[in-house]
Amino acid sequence: MRNQRKPNVFSGLSHLALVIWALLIILPLLWTFLAAFKNNTEIFGDALQLPGALRWDNWARAWDKAHVGTYMLNTVVVVFFGTAGTMLFGSMAAYVLARYTFPGQRLIYLLFVAGMAFPVFLAIGPLFFIVKQFGLLDSHVGLVIVYIAYSLPFTVFFLAAFFRTLPEAVAEAAKIDGASHTRTFFQVMLPMARPGIISITIFNVLGQWNQYLLPLALVPGDKEKWVITQGIADISTIAGYEADWPALFAALNLAIIPVLVIYIVFQRQIQSGLGAGALK
Repeated sequence: MRNQRKPNVFSGLSHLALVIWALLIILPLLWTFLAAFKNNTEIFGDALQLPGALRWDNWARAWDKAHVGTYMLNTVVVVFFGTAGTMLFGSMAAYVLARYTFPGQRLIYLLFVAGMAFPVFLAIGPLFFIVKQFGLLDSHVGLVIVYIAYSLPFTVFFLAAFFRTLPEAVAEAAKIDGASHTRTFFQVMLPMARPGIISITIFNVLGQWNQYLLPLALVPGDKEKWVITQGIADISTIAGYEADWPALFAALNLAIIPVLVIYIVFQRQIQSGLGAGALK
């Protein structure tokens, strides 16, 4: 009886903790969504009060007046190329480090891992001057390159563990059939690592979409090239002066909804990829 009660107690506590955690995540998101339809009086009134009407003009002001559409387009372009570059170079580096033996292999891998522990803000100063010297300041190209550099350590660390456990017999069979190293990687090994590739791709998309410090330092001047996080920060400042808080919350929702949809759509792939990587 005692052995039967303990799992029930721990199971109940774990479920309670999950419920509390879910409420801490869902309630602020729900309040933010409802605030996008309220006016200033309702926002600063009862937090649980529903909006008196669906004021879609708040969203229109955020899209047009605050230029959220431009910021979102810039973010999509930067994140697309940043994630694509990260996955291309990261998967190739992880595959080589996981499947080949050469002098300095372990050192290179440890350098990638060490990059995960390097805080971004420590490199802001040197990065600013390096990007400026290359003439890439206030450009999406410079931002994409830096995004790739800062996303590579985690990508290589995650995928290297995945590639190590892929069956060696498959690679040997491809080699016997005359496939080159490049063809073996892209046509044989990479499709086998699909769960891990999908999982780390989603993580990179979410991380680069929510990045604020790097765009703030590397795209400081030209507002036409700002990304969504810079735009939201600018809108919050304007809202403080103009008291247009509904437009600010509408802009926040426009920034949150895309990544929320991506996570919901690919939730199973993320879980399966992480589970497979943990088991491997």
